[in-house]
Amino acid sequence: MSNNCAVILAGGKGKRMKSELPKPLFEVLGEPMLEWVIKACKNAALNDLCIVKGYNAHYIDEYLCGRYETVLQEEQKGTGHAVMQARKFLEEHLDSNTLILYGDAPFVDEATISAALEKHLSEGNAVTIVSARLENPFGYGRVIREENGISCIVEEKDATEEQKKIDEANSGIYWFKTSALLEALDEISPNNAQGEYYLTDTVGIIISKGLRAGAYLTPNPKVALGANDKKGLLQLNNVARMDIIEKHMENGVEFLCTDGVTIGRDVIIGAGTKILQGTIITGKTIISENCTIGPNCLIDDCIIGFNTKLNYVQAYQSVIGDNVKIGPFVHIRPDSNIKSGVKIGDFVEVKNSNIGEGTAIAHLTYVGDSDVGRNVNFGCGVVTVNYDGAKKSRTTIGDNAFIGCNTNLVAPVTVGEAAYTAAGSTITKDVPANALAIERGEMKIKEGYGLRKLKGRIKKD
Repeated sequence: MSNNCAVILAGGKGKRMKSELPKPLFEVLGEPMLEWVIKACKNAALNDLCIVKGYNAHYIDEYLCGRYETVLQEEQKGTGHAVMQARKFLEEHLDSNTLILYGDAPFVDEATISAALEKHLSEGNAVTIVSARLENPFGYGRVIREENGISCIVEEKDATEEQKKIDEANSGIYWFKTSALLEALDEISPNNAQGEYYLTDTVGIIISKGLRAGAYLTPNPKVALGANDKKGLLQLNNVARMDIIEKHMENGVEFLCTDGVTIGRDVIIGAGTKILQGTIITGKTIISENCTIGPNCLIDDCIIGFNTKLNYVQAYQSVIGDNVKIGPFVHIRPDSNIKSGVKIGDFVEVKNSNIGEGTAIAHLTYVGDSDVGRNVNFGCGVVTVNYDGAKKSRTTIGDNAFIGCNTNLVAPVTVGEAAYTAAGSTITKDVPANALAIERGEMKIKEGYGLRKLKGRIKKD
């Protein structure tokens, strides 16, 4: 593959999407369709890519951030016209083969790309079309075969009634001998119902020159799927979602209900783990064996250990150890490390903190920018006061400490090993190991205040 290249057509406006965003940037499972196509090319060892941009091209530029060469199709004059814009790129790869594919058809796969190239080379083809058999090929160009290969591709709007009955459809993916493609591009014309330059017309031109055209019939009909509107985009997401869920089930992951379950392509889940409804798992998350995740969890870029249970948890870019129990209604913010055996209860937030083995944070607590030891107990309503309006500081809590209810730990501050803080204290100084810290204001009582304050509101007997 090292000498070959790819041109990805990503200039589509997608009028029916009703958005300023170019169609290839709409997301399937949280990732732009264009990125799905780029990854398929890279997985097939095609690293030299050219992206043809068009409608609101700055969005494409902002997304790619200079990763790949781009060319601009200023006017939308068809797929053939789009490829013409990459002429300079193609001329730089004159002695190789070029893959042409659409940036809004996300289900192209490495196997199809590689197998089509193998057929392309073994048969000595100047062009090899990737085709698929579809139950309903309406809207797709039909592949017209002959004894020694294919004779042409006929677009839906130009097809006869007999040709429309053909179920072998053009997926929009082609392998070209680059020199043959460039010569054919010089000869295509907009003599069709749409008045556009069709890339499909290059096939007939190549055949007319006595060169061979073939078709690789992929076993993956999903390579032809795209979306023209938001309804179609939803269908793509559903197809991708269920494909991934089925793969995890084959690997021993259990789903009691798939309602609302979405799992990213790069997620790894161990056998014996249960995923409950409403759970979203994204990024490069790794979940070990025999966990229970859900219901209604959102896990992004986390590593989760064995036998851990997460219930109504949102966790981002963090590590959660073995035999941890978290939830419900817990937020684990980035750069947190929750070690083995930790228990975190309802309405707790942990941010950029290390929580030691066996520590319990029962409920209604905020732990931010903290280093917490083993077997620490947090009472209800504890807050690590980590931000003074100018800078953030850390709190350190030693092993076996006991933090009383409604304690404010004003950072920077250290609570020593096996130390106690009394309920309702605001701790502003370090607490020595094994000590009890009490920091409360003097209580004052004003007799009769309530009666005077509420005069007129208190009903007389």
